[in-house]
Amino acid sequence: MRTYPRNSPEAAARIVALALIADGHVSRSEIDALQHLQVDRELGLAPGAFATHVHQLCEDLLMGAYASGPMVSLIDEATLASLLDEVDAPDLQHKVLRLVEAAAGADQHLADAEATVIGAVQAHWGLLPEPLLRAA
Repeated sequence: MRTYPRNSPEAAARIVALALIADGHVSRSEIDALQHLQVDRELGLAPGAFATHVHQLCEDLLMGAYASGPMVSLIDEATLASLLDEVDAPDLQHKVLRLVEAAAGADQHLADAEATVIGAVQAHWGLLPEPLLRAA
């Protein structure tokens, strides 16, 4: 798995990408929600770069994977904690959580794998759920 500098746009993008692909299905509404929130600009990426980070995460996950099922199942707890450790700036954490929850809630269905990523983010960073998903 690639490593990125702490609090870099790439480290933040990877966490949002993980939530996006967590259940193995990326819906148009999830993509639209992130585009509406201007994910590239919000994370400090070049225009269109978020898609590259989604692709790179998929490559990293599939390099050693022989399992089927949700993509998040390919990441063990230690690896997930390591990815989350790369983002420790509170403002960036809140931004990432907002984007993660927007993508996960966009299709009006919170898959177990998406809930797992959101729960891990909230627990690891000590953040409360955003209002959108509290009601879901």
